[in-house]
Amino acid sequence: MKKLYNKINGEELKKKLQESTEKRTTLSFYQYANIEQPKKFRNDLYLMLDNLGVLGRIYVAAEGINGQLSVPSANFEAFKKDLYSIDFLDGIRLNIAIEDDGKSFFKLKIKVREKIVADGLNDETFDATKRGKHLKAEAFNELTDNPETIVVDMRNHYESEVGYFENAIRPDVETFREALPLVEEMLADKKDKPIVMYCTGGIRCEKASAYYLHKGFKEVYMVDGGIIDYAREVNEKGLKNKYIGKNFVFDDRMGERISDEVVAKCHQCGDTCDTHINCANDACHILFIQCPNCAEKYDACCSKKCSDFIKLPEEEQQFLKGTIEFNGTKFGKGRYKAHHQEDALEKS
Repeated sequence: MKKLYNKINGEELKKKLQESTEKRTTLSFYQYANIEQPKKFRNDLYLMLDNLGVLGRIYVAAEGINGQLSVPSANFEAFKKDLYSIDFLDGIRLNIAIEDDGKSFFKLKIKVREKIVADGLNDETFDATKRGKHLKAEAFNELTDNPETIVVDMRNHYESEVGYFENAIRPDVETFREALPLVEEMLADKKDKPIVMYCTGGIRCEKASAYYLHKGFKEVYMVDGGIIDYAREVNEKGLKNKYIGKNFVFDDRMGERISDEVVAKCHQCGDTCDTHINCANDACHILFIQCPNCAEKYDACCSKKCSDFIKLPEEEQQFLKGTIEFNGTKFGKGRYKAHHQEDALEKS
């Protein structure tokens, strides 16, 4: 039987990738389409991509596909040819990463899900194909020069914390599912205004724009290809860049710089910093922002409690797991702030 899953230890794969000198290209893509047999499609796709040495994460559902990948640069044209041989993916836009060291993913994962983005919507209650208008970078810049235009960030708070478009409304949410009703409520009296939404690569806005049109908003737009494609266009065409800071990305890089401004602060000391990491204590693993000084002070952990914990013998760590409450078990992504955490390691 042909291999349909990667069963090699993740740490081994990560080490192998870090040591590799192979040039790789990081990209993302999505497409809403009717996939009649998602599981079969998933298995065929895995065999095709694995054969090309592709790494990354893909979600497949009856409604379409959503992927973030790392492709060996030497195989990039072969990858495009194979991907475009699939009818509903023929000619699909590939959002190429702005900053890329080739270390974005270390294994290939393809999962079948109910939806390619968890939105909490009942698609039978509205026409998800009637979407807002796409705006290229130049058109976005022009429309947002109009003081009547409202710009809305459809991402989560930990994404917008490190970067955002000028004057954007940034909902304080942890999930896209939370953002949809909150934004609707925030803009309830502005349904006649031009509304421009954006997200990382554009996929969240595809569904959100259809939902808001259904809810009575008159002028709904979205940034074509999201922040990724906007940044590429701005660089290629020499346009004014209205994006400030970093673009959070969902791979091992955790971010790519779009402008020189650093708009976030270290969650531990408050110094200017926009570097996201996961706590080095795997029993915690909370996502947070940490500066180099605090990384050294706390051993890349979110607190002294976690730093002390990872210095315990492995056997003792395993024994204590599940009996100690860490930031990762107390707070959501990016919700941790240093003053929440006691420094002393609780031995009880």
